[in-house]
Amino acid sequence: MSELKLYNTLTRTKECFVPNDPACITMYVCGPTVYNLAHIGNARPVVVFDCLFRLLDALYPKVMYARNITDIDDKIIQAAAERGSSIDVITREFTHKYREDMGALNALTPTIEPLATEHLAEMIALIERLLTKNSAYVSDHHVLFSVQSMQGYGALSGRKLEDMLAGARVEVADYKRHPGDFVLWKPSTDAEPGWESPWGRGRPGWHLECSAMIHAHLGDAIDIHGGGRDLIFPHHENERAQSCCGYGGNFVKYWLHNAYVDMEGEKMSKSLGNVRTVRELLKRHSGEVIRFSLLSAHYRSPLDFSAGGLDAARAQLDTFYAALRKHKDCAHDTVLAEDTSVFKALLDDINTPEAIANLHLAASRLNKAKNPDEASSAKAELLAGGRLLGILESDPETWFTEAIASGPALPSAEKIESLIKERLRARQDRDFVRADEIREQLLEQGVLLEDGPEGTVWRRRH
Repeated sequence: MSELKLYNTLTRTKECFVPNDPACITMYVCGPTVYNLAHIGNARPVVVFDCLFRLLDALYPKVMYARNITDIDDKIIQAAAERGSSIDVITREFTHKYREDMGALNALTPTIEPLATEHLAEMIALIERLLTKNSAYVSDHHVLFSVQSMQGYGALSGRKLEDMLAGARVEVADYKRHPGDFVLWKPSTDAEPGWESPWGRGRPGWHLECSAMIHAHLGDAIDIHGGGRDLIFPHHENERAQSCCGYGGNFVKYWLHNAYVDMEGEKMSKSLGNVRTVRELLKRHSGEVIRFSLLSAHYRSPLDFSAGGLDAARAQLDTFYAALRKHKDCAHDTVLAEDTSVFKALLDDINTPEAIANLHLAASRLNKAKNPDEASSAKAELLAGGRLLGILESDPETWFTEAIASGPALPSAEKIESLIKERLRARQDRDFVRADEIREQLLEQGVLLEDGPEGTVWRRRH
């Protein structure tokens, strides 16, 4: 079997992937807290780990991929209060919109999509285990995890316990034995959502939710846990601590984290007013263009998301679709994903820039093919590689003619081809005025003509 290598945040090295059970791979990725629309930073881990999901699916007979929905959270309570709405209405609305937006980015539906509200019993059971093992304690109607009970706490983030409070999202409270102890269960007021528990009416802490859902659906130990770098501490550090202490074992074999998304060279933040939601971007760009832009940089490198990057993504996709359109009538055999150069690139820690470079090589081979066999081979590789990246699944003609908000619908492909033929005849008759008129007519309608040694091709003008 081909060797997959992944960078493990815990060991800070690139390791050969050796699953716990090759018959069933288990992967969990932290999903959204559903109180508002997903922004482009939220979309990066979805696209990255969707790509890994596709790769694992090509390598192994079964992959269990879980991505949770956090529908219990103080931010949700605040959003509901601000809108004068119930929490259920808020979470249903934004869960639906999240799924729509991620689907528009060609992200496959995870195998499991657990909701926090459906796993309260499992959360309470984990707290009871932690109390029994003296890894947790009750204080002032709260249940807290004792970080000092976990040998090696801080290994994932590389922090020493005494240094953890500086700049971290840690709540300092007088009911804690150690400032770094974190909440497993907290009381709810009458105005807040709450559930009955042995410690009174309340709700779970954020970190606890993922541990309980992972254990419920994927077992004591999983192969891969993914998310953004911002989750390493405190969320994933605390997940690891409570799961290792509560269930025993190492909990996660490989921790994977994608880097941040900047916006036009600046850190994306509400204070700068440069947060862009996926829904907003979809009004001007196709989901495939947004996805391709997110894959253009290696997942562990920061990504500068920009209008120029989106234009470049569209231009590259145009190149691939133009090659497919040119050979639309060319029959091709089905190529296994593992036989493509894109697959080999992705085996090296999801190296999407190299995978994209290999797609360009396949498109170039297709454009230069001198016989049907060459064309068939190149087309098959281009399509199979595209599937691994979650792109090139549209009809080429539709790709070039579909209307998007950034421009009007193009004329039909038949109309464009007819005008191209008329322009060719005009040029052959040396009627260059008419030939230029046709070029300008199409340009005004959003169609750009490109003349080359093999004839004239057209694409949407950006």
